[in-house]
Amino acid sequence: MTDALDVDSVSHAFGRLKALDGVSLTVPAGRFVALLGVNGAGKTTLFSLVTRLYDNVSGTIAVCGHDLRRSPGPALAELGVVFQSRALDADLSIAQNLAYHAALHGLSRRTARERARETVAAVGLSDRSHTRVAELSGGQQRRAEIARALLHQPRLLLLDEATAGLDVASRREVGRIVRELARREGVGILWATHLFDEIEPEDGVVILHRGRVLATGTAAEIAARTPGDGGLAESFLAMTGLDREALP
Repeated sequence: MTDALDVDSVSHAFGRLKALDGVSLTVPAGRFVALLGVNGAGKTTLFSLVTRLYDNVSGTIAVCGHDLRRSPGPALAELGVVFQSRALDADLSIAQNLAYHAALHGLSRRTARERARETVAAVGLSDRSHTRVAELSGGQQRRAEIARALLHQPRLLLLDEATAGLDVASRREVGRIVRELARREGVGILWATHLFDEIEPEDGVVILHRGRVLATGTAAEIAARTPGDGGLAESFLAMTGLDREALP
């Protein structure tokens, strides 16, 4: 089966600052992969390359087998994104927001209504479909963002610090919903985070630090590389050379 995302030897610089240095990673179809790194690691730069906000001039990026530079249309058609900044109009209802975004994707009104019902149900917000976004809790707003990102039925979903500002219960619920999407729908998930408690032992993990990939594997496998019972955080500190005070 074709991987949802394949990044091969990608580098990117802002002047003399090298934000990414030969980054390679894969997100298999139907798999949840956490991109783990502190602020400044290069996570958002990588997301900006995958979404074509920046153009990659080094290495290759393929979304569901489509080379992003050679076939950007088919590649981006398979991609859904939840950025850290909010993308919904707070004065409109969930349904109105989804209708607007469906139009941007060229979906017919009938298809848009059907997809909206499906995606809102998938994130557990069927009873809030006609509620203004401003009246939703932070966790509900994030789930509505995920529904928006799924409207065009992408095979790859990127989430950049998607739980920023949410309480612990809301963060867990958003994570549960996203993992269920991967299992049930076969969507590949790349979840960028700096929070260790968002990662489960069986999740795939890519540790990114100062623009370089330091480790890949399941969270349990990476945690086992460091003696003791410090878990993933201890292994992360050993690889990066950071002090514990640098962790959230």
